[in-house]
Amino acid sequence: MNTGLAPERLALEHLAAEHLAAQSEFQEFVERHIAPFADEFHRTQRTPPELVRTLAERGLLGLSISKEFGGGGRDAITLGILAGTIGRACSSIRSLLTVHTMVAHAISRWGSRAQKETWLPKLATGECIGALALSEPNAGSDAKSVATRISSDGSDWRIDGHKSWITYGETATLFLVVGRTEEGPTAFLVERETPGLSTELITDLIGIRASMTASVRFDGCRVPEKNLLGRRGLGVSQVASTALDLGRYTVAWGCVGILEACLEASIAYANQRETFGSLIKEHQLIRRMISNIFTDFRAAKLLCLEAGRLRDAKNPGALEAASVAKYFASTAAVRAASDALQIHGANGCSADYPLQRYLGDAKIMEIIEGSTQIQQVTLAEYAYHAYAGVRSRGGNAPWRHR
Repeated sequence: MNTGLAPERLALEHLAAEHLAAQSEFQEFVERHIAPFADEFHRTQRTPPELVRTLAERGLLGLSISKEFGGGGRDAITLGILAGTIGRACSSIRSLLTVHTMVAHAISRWGSRAQKETWLPKLATGECIGALALSEPNAGSDAKSVATRISSDGSDWRIDGHKSWITYGETATLFLVVGRTEEGPTAFLVERETPGLSTELITDLIGIRASMTASVRFDGCRVPEKNLLGRRGLGVSQVASTALDLGRYTVAWGCVGILEACLEASIAYANQRETFGSLIKEHQLIRRMISNIFTDFRAAKLLCLEAGRLRDAKNPGALEAASVAKYFASTAAVRAASDALQIHGANGCSADYPLQRYLGDAKIMEIIEGSTQIQQVTLAEYAYHAYAGVRSRGGNAPWRHR
């Protein structure tokens, strides 16, 4: 199996020279350090610590953190290109980039000056690895229903509760925890070595199996007032929402990577597999599946580029664009992975090919950072608002450029 990545097929049209240079740099890194080992990561359900160190040393974990705090200070499009390039090789490693940057972004947006000076340099260099501890066994999409208790304990705060499905929870050293205070959901920064914090690795997931996903328990964890992130009661509506918005954006780009991986695998297989006396690339139904993957790949990429452009412009439409991109790209990735596996037939069901990994990873993308159904509810609201003044008959509905 050819695990190499073809840079010329990843060319993104109409990008600035700096973005094309970044793409080439990321491509070289992924070809060397991630792509050849992605199936092994999947089988062993483990991200090697040395790879995390290498990502940090290359400045990739701090790519979007402000230069003021030791990061790369790169824009959203560059971050997206990195997420797509890594996601094309290994969705688990892309998940590390996603959760780590989510925590850094939330601190950048809502942290005090002291919190930024304390944590952002450590996150930028990889000295700390961040994880978002939001989901619970009974609170996923309904984040405001978190049951983890955060109560005042003298001059400190006490955290008691159970978080589940925490990506890189087994290895993270800084958790952004959302629990419930008297004022409502509230966010705190909690270090791994805090007494009473424990983690348990979750294995045998359908996808992102190397993402060191864990259950995290808090048993009387005491944290100081200075670790409060944002205001009490706004842990979901402000802090977590800010993190999840960036997460949706990078997940969408990761799905673009899955789409291209499925496209490349399908074309390579169709060019060498023969049935009924001809290569399967000549069969019309194979062409239909490949054309659908190709079209979805290009459409998803353009949606992600638009979301990045709006994000860099600080345009309010960036929130909507990220939701559209995540919804379309994740559902398209599932379709593509299913069709790519079908093209491979029984071979696609074996561990000799990466198709089952692509399918499992793609399905996870429909769940994390806002499920497909949550996106459908959200996007319908955007649509109702955008076209609220359009008459049911004969009204004009011009496209609203932002």
